[in-house]
Amino acid sequence: MTNDVKELLKEAGGLLSGHFCLTSGLHSDTYFQCAKLYQFPNIVEKLAKELAKKLENIEFDTIISPAIGAVIFGYETARQAKKRNLFVERKDGIMQLRRGYTIDKNERVIIVEDVITTARTIFETKEAIQKFNPEIVGVACIVDRTNDKFKNDFEIYSLLKQSPKTYEPKDCPLCKEGIELVKPGSRTGK
Repeated sequence: MTNDVKELLKEAGGLLSGHFCLTSGLHSDTYFQCAKLYQFPNIVEKLAKELAKKLENIEFDTIISPAIGAVIFGYETARQAKKRNLFVERKDGIMQLRRGYTIDKNERVIIVEDVITTARTIFETKEAIQKFNPEIVGVACIVDRTNDKFKNDFEIYSLLKQSPKTYEPKDCPLCKEGIELVKPGSRTGK
């Protein structure tokens, strides 16, 4: 499936090369713009179906996704897995479970994201739902760029595992080469 995911991302214009400021604030020569996939419901359905297959041996009740980037993919993965779907969203800069959503104590939850690099949004999502005391049984995504940094924190189920180079801005060779920096993500600041 790895090559298929890359090809689908390329086909949709969602696999970019250049000099990018990631949502995390890190710089990279590769950017996964999964939002481009959302133009093509048939592609999203295909990818979500594959992710749901990866999750079928895990007991869980609900998929929860961070807004805005992963809402569509989380919904479609929940639809394919025939599970409940929720999302968290930012209010006043803080990720929150809103709109009257609740989670039962010990409800088994999988967090679905589109791309994970630093897992900052995953930790914010966990923080947003912790007062409900759910059991977070895993994290799933289209692209895992974590280099297994969080294997002690949670299990990541992904369709594509990639390790594009990332740099702290002060150490970025692309900046030193004077290559124009592009910030295609949705979050401002670090």
